[in-house]
Amino acid sequence: MTVSLEQLRRCHVAVDLGAARTRVYVKGAGLVVDEPSAAAVNTRTGALIAVGTFAERMTGRTPDYIRVVRPVSGGTVVDIEMAQRMLRHLLGEKLRRALRRKPRLRAAACTPHDADPLAQRAAVETMVGLGARRVELVDTLIAAAVGCGLPVEQPTATMIMVCGAAATQVAVLSLGSIVTAQRIPVGGEAIDHAVVQHLRHAHELMLPSQAVRPLQLALHGNGLTPDGPASTLIHGRDVATGLARSVHVDTAAVRDAIHTPLTAVLDGIGKVLRDCPPDLVADLTDRGIMMVGGSALLPGLDQMLRDATGMPVAIAERPDVCAVLGLGAMLEGKVAPMVLNPLAG
Repeated sequence: MTVSLEQLRRCHVAVDLGAARTRVYVKGAGLVVDEPSAAAVNTRTGALIAVGTFAERMTGRTPDYIRVVRPVSGGTVVDIEMAQRMLRHLLGEKLRRALRRKPRLRAAACTPHDADPLAQRAAVETMVGLGARRVELVDTLIAAAVGCGLPVEQPTATMIMVCGAAATQVAVLSLGSIVTAQRIPVGGEAIDHAVVQHLRHAHELMLPSQAVRPLQLALHGNGLTPDGPASTLIHGRDVATGLARSVHVDTAAVRDAIHTPLTAVLDGIGKVLRDCPPDLVADLTDRGIMMVGGSALLPGLDQMLRDATGMPVAIAERPDVCAVLGLGAMLEGKVAPMVLNPLAG
């Protein structure tokens, strides 16, 4: 691993700053924060009005002087000050006071695989603003693999696919390190956009931004598969008149609209497999792909991968929190490094 497990065991708090949700794990207390990465700000006074779930519910429903911002984009902090304010309010006064009692507060944070030095610096500065004296950065791919129980430290290939809101990361891991990886700029937000555009063009219906994901999850399982219902009722706003309208949407057409942006994900998986040593690819034919991340639950995505790759595809038990739970396992010392026994001379 890029960071030694010994250094991570000394950390007190782990943070996964995602484009969609922010999660905080405190050593000894477990997962204490799991909220949307959103903050509502009064543009006249600069005051913070709401964070997390309440701020996300305000999206598209605020007057002109209130703006809902997202300080994290694609796993990278784009507004350090706002990210610090959001984290402070999400943690709450009681938990912040407990963390301040630590003589030398150490923090761990997830970063995307190909994060540049500026993105890494932004993550460090965000943690320093919370009082951390030292910050350890861990690759999201490794943290997620540990969190879903993959044998990361063993000399066998494990393939993981982190389906985020803004991007999808695919990697092959072996001996605790990344052998080859690819980051595809297609995530849950691109899928949402494809559904919205399909409904607008095919049915002249505008769907509320907060209704896309519940619609997809409602269709999960048998909905967007050939065995599912032929149509489903969707409520929205008519593009021409602006009035509320309900239409019956063909689920096959929605399925095709969702699959269109996912072709880039399939291309990324193919590139990872082409760059991977043949011995490790042979391991993957049995082990398959493990899907984690909040967008792993998108309907039909796992079956599409099975059909395209011919490999088994599994979804983690708690795909949305795998990365922060993996960081937490490292903090608690639950991950044992593989001990190499050199031959005696």
